[in-house]
Amino acid sequence: MESSWALFNVEGLVFLLRWGHFLFGIMWIGILWYFNFVQGPFMAEVDATVKTAVNQKLAPRNLWFFRWGAMGTFLTGWTIILIRFAQAGPEGAALATSKWGVTILTGALMGSLMWFNVWFVIWPRMKKVVAAANGEKIDNVPILARRAFLASRTNTLISIPMLFFMASASHLAIAVEPGKVMTWFCLIIVLLGLAEVNALKADKGPTIKPIEKVSGVIQMGLLLTIVLYVLAEVIL
Repeated sequence: MESSWALFNVEGLVFLLRWGHFLFGIMWIGILWYFNFVQGPFMAEVDATVKTAVNQKLAPRNLWFFRWGAMGTFLTGWTIILIRFAQAGPEGAALATSKWGVTILTGALMGSLMWFNVWFVIWPRMKKVVAAANGEKIDNVPILARRAFLASRTNTLISIPMLFFMASASHLAIAVEPGKVMTWFCLIIVLLGLAEVNALKADKGPTIKPIEKVSGVIQMGLLLTIVLYVLAEVIL
């Protein structure tokens, strides 16, 4: 009787990467939602002493798992996609315009922007907020914290449609016309760009007010998901 070691081939590697993608993703998005749905409202209700203690002791631990969860999700996800395109060989272009390719790349673009926000917007600023809580002299701490907050809120909003499109790649039929794929991706890039501008300009002008509240960010995330699904059906 032959023994089948299913993990010891390319498909097994892809499975392990997908498993890792789930594990890292749960850690990342779980902590993201904890920050926005639990810790954020808590911090708004407590006094300065408690806020300082949280930033000194709790925030560094959360941020470590948060940023490395994001990195693990990003790397495993893009590795899976690259393997799939490599397996397609000369048919890679057709794969990119297939139902799977369009929906998975839509989710990947959203996830990549979220990863960028974690590593290059949220973490650099929160590192300074933590340093200030530990007595280091840091200028403009409220502005730094506010920009990190808006970037985190932006990620929370985007996470809702991102998870929808990641899941729909293999489990929801969306018809795709290859000639309209570029229009779709241009639309996604514009929408993500507008969301990012809102996050990066948090201290210099008006922001999208609904994402200030937990209920607002959830409602806007669900609304964006519905709008994008309808547009996908119309455009694609």
